[in-house]
Amino acid sequence: MRLTASWLAAATVILASAHAAANPYEAFIDVENEEDLYDLLASRQITEETFGVLVDLLHRGVDLSAADREELYSLPNLTYDDVDAILAYRAEQGFIADPADLVGAGVLTDDKLLAIAAFLVVRERGAELTPHGFVQAQSGFTAGDDLAPPLGLRARVLVGNHLTAGVAATMTRLRSAAVVYDPVRDGLLTDGPGVQAHLPKLYVAYDTDELAAIAGTYRIGFGQRLTFDSSSDYTPNGIYRDDQLYRGSGLDRQCTESTGELAGSPCADDFHYVTPDLGWREAQLGVAGGVKHLPLGQGWVQAYAWGSIASRSIYQYEIYDAAGCDDPRADDDPACAATDVYVRPDGDPLAPAAELAYSTLPDMYRETLVGGHAAYFIDARNYVGVTGYGAKDAWLVDDGAGGEDLSLDFQEWSSRPAGGSFGAAGVTAAVGKGWVDVGAEVTHSFDAMDVSADGAVVTGGGGPAAVVRAVLHSAHKREIEVSARYYDTDFVNPHGRPIAAPDELEGQRARDEAGVRVRYTATHGAVSLRGGLDAWTTLSDDVPKAEAYLRADVKASRAIRWGAWIEVQDKDLGEGGRGQCYDETFEFDEAGEPVDCKGMQITSIARLRWQVDKRLAVSTQLQHQLLDDADYPDGFRQDASAWLIALYKPPVADDRLRLRARLRYLSEDVADPESLEESLAGYLDATLRVRAKDRLRARADVFVWLDERERTLARTPSPEVTMWVQYEAKF
Repeated sequence: MRLTASWLAAATVILASAHAAANPYEAFIDVENEEDLYDLLASRQITEETFGVLVDLLHRGVDLSAADREELYSLPNLTYDDVDAILAYRAEQGFIADPADLVGAGVLTDDKLLAIAAFLVVRERGAELTPHGFVQAQSGFTAGDDLAPPLGLRARVLVGNHLTAGVAATMTRLRSAAVVYDPVRDGLLTDGPGVQAHLPKLYVAYDTDELAAIAGTYRIGFGQRLTFDSSSDYTPNGIYRDDQLYRGSGLDRQCTESTGELAGSPCADDFHYVTPDLGWREAQLGVAGGVKHLPLGQGWVQAYAWGSIASRSIYQYEIYDAAGCDDPRADDDPACAATDVYVRPDGDPLAPAAELAYSTLPDMYRETLVGGHAAYFIDARNYVGVTGYGAKDAWLVDDGAGGEDLSLDFQEWSSRPAGGSFGAAGVTAAVGKGWVDVGAEVTHSFDAMDVSADGAVVTGGGGPAAVVRAVLHSAHKREIEVSARYYDTDFVNPHGRPIAAPDELEGQRARDEAGVRVRYTATHGAVSLRGGLDAWTTLSDDVPKAEAYLRADVKASRAIRWGAWIEVQDKDLGEGGRGQCYDETFEFDEAGEPVDCKGMQITSIARLRWQVDKRLAVSTQLQHQLLDDADYPDGFRQDASAWLIALYKPPVADDRLRLRARLRYLSEDVADPESLEESLAGYLDATLRVRAKDRLRARADVFVWLDERERTLARTPSPEVTMWVQYEAKF
């Protein structure tokens, strides 16, 4: 029997027999700021999905006196029993003036309160209309940069307990300029990257226990995230403010042009890298509002409506000209290739032009969207509701002559459905009693796609989908989550974000899939167990896949904690053998056609944390991976990494200073150090409390490439030295 099958069988036995618990994050989350979350992500303690949820939650903040059951459950380390205890305490007291009161009342333990403290915002009862909030500015620079540094500014103002305004602005240098049609070249034309100012986030929101409304940028989501969800919450229910900016990891290539019509490369240095721009996630832009709690009978009604008209950006290779191509899946037809994007030549417009490469094109199409949601709640755990939306995409680039739209459309692997119009409608419900909560959502998508793949695997027009999620919890704060999902091959919903495996069909994760997932956490004395098992099959080709993890953390003493965990992923349980290409998306067969890559990966990690004293904590971590690689037909490729992380609080006045450092070594192919990445990376982060509420943060990163691949030797700068500075003033 293959290793994967036997390991999954063992994991199934463990899951069935263990006392299980907790919110389904992969690790116990205990952070003070955003950098701690980046460390958890970089050291593989959490996934990118979990990081996205937590970093947005950290930026937004959760008010214990106003958050509903779903938002409270998104806080790390809390079970439904914890959440229900908080709600019961709030109902009795009317307001949570100090989160520490929850510990005194026996609602939460000290450990859990400290672990969620960074995510909380506290408002005074009956706060006056005196504005208060924060202003945050940040910038970065890399030694060798010949560009102006990127800049970012965030601000949020709260007036009383109900009115909030937020804004985020940034200056970019690597983002492409606007695109127009060039009739001479019968393609798209841009001035290329340059310094630009952006105001991607701006909103005013009003929120009470009964009503919610927002104008500007926002996110919104409901139920099992199947019909509509643009939030980042695990269990969304309503409107969410959106004023976040994100810092990228690593450097970006400065020159993003290719030869095009030129005789040679337009890049003076093809491998020169610079500080990345600050980024943001596109969401809704418009208005949304709703009734959160309208008493009716024994329960209450919840109803929301929203509208959005937003310009969207897109990766340049996701578009094609539908006028000359009937089916974008015809990869051997040159007419179905991505539309050329030329860079406007200086001076003579008829001079040979370079082409843009590997870039995101701004404001390429406009999405117009309307949606609605209504639900009847018997209580906070029992409800039934409906959600639906419709959207239409319109391209903003015309032919430059009579104002007619070009025949641009989306490639089949884009997350957007071709044809322009799409949407979804569904029914959601939840039932909770005692130690069981069950939520379900059934949805049908619709779209205007009218092309069919060979063998009618993909027909377009929309399809059904369903998610059922059950959470079992006990008075001992133990909890297990079991979910089942079905996404039809024709289910295409770019605004759904349900539980789904990491593979995709034509740009969609929640598509062409049927599966079951179990996730749990269990605590037995000094030992904490966390595990998960996800098994699914792709409907179009009936390929069974699975991934599983099991993690044990031991509190050996007050000063020493250690942990070990293992992860296994297999892209095809029915096909074994080495020499496959696990870490690639696809390979080409003898006929030159792309074929999905298969294979297996096994990751083992060991971690030790030593709290030397109240000021110094040191963590070490070792990671080893076995994975299938086409260059190793008789065995696994082996990757290895080692980490050292230290947190120190110097004994300066009032503990104003906090230092954090990390050192990481990585070898992606231990047997052949010249084939893949080998590197050494480290940083030092210092946070200084300047005034009672102000914070100054400075971070210096050093990245050293150790392998001798041709492109590595050509990189500049090398080594890479980057500095980020952030100042936050609260008022």
